[in-house]
Amino acid sequence: MIQVLWAFLINSYLVGFVQGKIYRGKLKNLCVPGLNCYSCPGAVGSCPIGAMQAVIGSWNFKFAFYAAGFLMFIGALMGRFVCGWLCPFGLIQDLLYKIPFLRKINTFKGDKLLRKLKYVILLVFVILLPMFLVDVLGQGLPYFCKFICPAGTLEGGILLVLFNESMRGALGWLYAWKSVLLAVTILLSVVIYRPFCKYICPLGAVYSVFNPIAVFRYRIDKEKCTGCGACARVCKMQVDPAKNVNHAECIRCGACKDACPVKVIY
Repeated sequence: MIQVLWAFLINSYLVGFVQGKIYRGKLKNLCVPGLNCYSCPGAVGSCPIGAMQAVIGSWNFKFAFYAAGFLMFIGALMGRFVCGWLCPFGLIQDLLYKIPFLRKINTFKGDKLLRKLKYVILLVFVILLPMFLVDVLGQGLPYFCKFICPAGTLEGGILLVLFNESMRGALGWLYAWKSVLLAVTILLSVVIYRPFCKYICPLGAVYSVFNPIAVFRYRIDKEKCTGCGACARVCKMQVDPAKNVNHAECIRCGACKDACPVKVIY
């Protein structure tokens, strides 16, 4: 319910859905904690990953310091709590995973290696390409948003095309490519819990660095822990809280706390 309410709050420009236009008011200068596309007709704030890509090519822009500082502040405060509670695309994946399927895939060969891909995407598409391939104003293209982000395709691309007839004539190969990526992400989300969060999301990669040191993090009383493994069995991110309660993949969903029979996680 918190995810639903937050998604509605940051996409509360309802007239945008009616008119097929993007809100461009002053609130758009502010970033929201989760991955929520700037181009969503209802979005009242900016995606921090999109903001970073737009201005990282020139650190003369004050907004560049704001975007970087915002990411570090949220990460240091909450870590990946944002992923579990405040990310609209995380909510969509949660709902997709609830769809019944013959067999859900918890892990597979190469899973741990594939989880490092989000750090590569962060480095290459969010930092290096926008930093070095820039225009005369020092602004780079939002490479991750333009070529990869399925959240942007769903929240921005599809909704804008759906509600704005004039944009349909501008569709091309890039829209088709991103639609394929979105379709693959949706299908995988039915059988794998949050595949985008696990393998692709650069925002999750940023917040994961801060997970062990965030102000609001989990703690465990290891002296009282019985080692029953209940917490590890219920973790859909395949984390063992008894060994590392603030693992980089932990999204603070709280399932381990609820499952612990002796309540040693707090």
